[in-house]
Order: sequence, then C-alpha cells, then structure tokens
Amino acid sequence: MFILLPFDSLVVNLLGISITVLFTLLLVFIIVPAIFGVSFGIRKVYMKTLLKIFQWATLRIERGAKEKNHLLYKPYVNGIIAKEPTSLEEEIKEIRRSGSGKALDTPEFELSDIFYFCRKGIETIMDDEVTKRFSAEELESWNLLSRTNYNFQYISLRLTVLWGLGVLIRYCFLLPLRIALAFTGISLLVTGTTVVGYLPNGRCKDFLSKHVHLMCYRICVRALTAIITYHDRENRPRNGGICVANHTSPIDVIVLASDGYYAMVGQIHGGLMGVIQRAMVKACPHVWFERSEVKDRHLVARRLTEHVQDKSKLPILIFPEGTCINNTSVMMFKKGSFEIGATVYPVAIKYDPQFGDAFWNSSKYGMVTYLLRMMTSWAIVCSVWYLPPMTRQPEEDAVQFANRVKSAIARQGGLVDLLWDGGLKREKVKDAFKEEQQKLYSKMIVGSHEDRSRS
Repeated sequence: MFILLPFDSLVVNLLGISITVLFTLLLVFIIVPAIFGVSFGIRKVYMKTLLKIFQWATLRIERGAKEKNHLLYKPYVNGIIAKEPTSLEEEIKEIRRSGSGKALDTPEFELSDIFYFCRKGIETIMDDEVTKRFSAEELESWNLLSRTNYNFQYISLRLTVLWGLGVLIRYCFLLPLRIALAFTGISLLVTGTTVVGYLPNGRCKDFLSKHVHLMCYRICVRALTAIITYHDRENRPRNGGICVANHTSPIDVIVLASDGYYAMVGQIHGGLMGVIQRAMVKACPHVWFERSEVKDRHLVARRLTEHVQDKSKLPILIFPEGTCINNTSVMMFKKGSFEIGATVYPVAIKYDPQFGDAFWNSSKYGMVTYLLRMMTSWAIVCSVWYLPPMTRQPEEDAVQFANRVKSAIARQGGLVDLLWDGGLKREKVKDAFKEEQQKLYSKMIVGSHEDRSRS
C-alpha cells in the first residue's frame, strides 16, 4: 500500500487547494458573468495597462533608432502611387497630345496608346490593391509581438527583458487559461444544446436554447480576452431577416453571437466541428448543407428563402464576401443572399490590431495554427456597429443592392470599399475583367469614328 510522506501530503494538499481556487475564480469572474452577460471591467483595465506599455515601448524604439541612426519602417496607408481619378479616354488623349500631336478623333490605332496600358499594368503590380488585402496589417507602433512589426530588433536590455516577460505571460499563463476556457465553452455548448434538443418545441426550449448559446459564446469570447464594443444595439437583427457583415476572421461568428441569437449557415464538416454542428442543430434551426449541395445555388437560395419567410425563425448570419479580408477593406459581396427579398441588417466589424491581428490568412496558416496565434496574442479588441435595416428598392437588382449594403458597411467601419472579388485570393482574374478594358478602348476608337462619320 502506497503511503504519502508528510512533504508529499503537503504538496498534494497545496495542489488541490490551488486547483480549487483556480476553478472558483473561473466560476466567479468568468462563467457566472458570462451567464448573466455582465462584466467586472477587468479586461478594460488590462487593455489600458497594455496601451501604456505599448506607448513606452514604441517611444523607446524610436529613441534607440535615432541613437543608432537606424531607419524605421513606416507602413504605407494610402498606397505608394499618387493617382488622380481620370478616365481611359482622357489619359490616352493626353498621351497622344504630348506624343504624336494627333487628336483623339483619329479613328486609327496609335502605337503610343500602348503606353497607357503599360503604365497601368506597372502601377497595378507596384500598388496591388487586391493582393495586399490578404496579408497581415503592419503596425506603426510595436505591441511586443515580434510577428507584427518589421522594426523588431535589439534596442536595449530593458526592452528585451520586457519582451521576454511578455512571452512568459502569454505562453505560460494566458495560453493555458484560454485553452481551459475554450474547452469549457465548447463542452458546455455541445452538452447544453444536446440536452435542450430533447425538449419539446415551444417557448421553454427556445428560451433555454438562446441562453445556452449566449452563455457558451460569451465564455469563448473570454477565452480570447476579447474586448468588444457594440454600437447602436437598437438596430440588432430581428427574426425573419438576414444579418450580413464584413469578414476578417472565423471568430467574427463568436463576436456577433455573443450579443445576439442567430441561425448559422454553412457546410457540414467532420471531426470536432461536425460534432458541434450536430449538437447545435438539435436546439436551434441552423441551416447546414452537405458538401454536394453547396454548389447548387438554387437549392441554397430555396432553403434560405424558406427560412426567412417564417418570421418566427431566427435571423440568418451570413458573410457574403466568402473569404477573410485583412481588416482594412470590404470586397465584393456575393449576390445570393440579396436575391431572396428579405430585410437585410448590415453589421460592420472593425478590429484594433494593436493588441493582436485577428485576420486569418487561410492560405498561410491552418486553423490550429491560427487559433494558437489568437490565444497567444495580448487580446482581441474590436468594435461592432449595427446599421439600420435595408431593403431592396424596386429599381435595384441583387448586385446593386449588395453594393449599396457593402458601401454602408465600409463607410461605418472606416474600411476601403473595393469592387474586386475576394475569390482572387486563390483564383486568377476572370477574363470578363480583361474584356471590359478591351471593350472600353474599342468603344472609344469605334465611337470616335462613328461620330466623325455622322458629322
């Protein structure tokens, strides 16, 4: 029989007390507040403390760079080429005037015209407004994460010690705590939704399902030390509508679902994600598609239409960009969710990169690596704006309506409004874009010739 020595017994007792205290603190300061949707303000104090440390570190870097005559990297915010909004016709007219001296009404092709397309091509390569939307946003100030600033180099012993202390805090304290919280939130979500799923349909089931979802998502938010500010909450999506938002990260879902109750739309997955999906759909009418059904646009549209026509069902949460963009812009919205005639509730999400980069570069990092980077960041800080509901006007088609909603989101979130398709992240430029430029040039030449013939 194994007998514990006095010292071993003391260690076991201390370990048991430590675990008990840890779980008590988690219960009192995280799980219980998550259930009731309240906060003690600890995360905001933590954020303000971090800001002061970042400011000191940035000033120390700048002073050290001056002492050693090092140039500091400054990210380009508005592009590297100054451009004025001019049309193809105006620019070619200027090239012809300065070159051959011929007027634009000359119907023949001029060799000098190719300089316009050469210059535009070089400008696009040098200042590509699409590709740079799929890389991490570079910071002007340092947040003690070596992965977020090109100015990371040895400056002083104090700064290096501070950085090392930050690594220990993030990996040895915050990471285990966050993993425990994430495990708790996911376990409660699967268990809670499974139990609620066995209840008969009715108000009791809906009430319990809503609060189980909110509680679990709020615990997951705390697992990322997410500090979220919600604006204009009177505009939150209502039943029978569609909530559309710009897409930066997979955690966008958690950010929105911790403040509202939504029906999710997506493809059925296997593994842990599949277990979560199957549990969730028992308690809430989420819209999941088989892999073979996702490409069937008509089937997807019919399922969504049936959902929104039932005004008792939850608002659908959709990210119409179809891919993650790096928190600087909004790219083309797919028109599918704007064709079904439902009320659209736009939502703008803007992350603060000072505390951690929320952008998921899926072509570079897998989901596990991405989540590890999130859980070893200082915090996830973001603002969410609920915009007034929008409906499709009689004279609008689905594309025009989608662009109007996208512009409103970009304007509210301080994001760049781009017309490009986010699918260019993995695909080549469609021939239609090339043909459009060819048609403009052809129309300019042929149109000038026709005008001249009439005169």
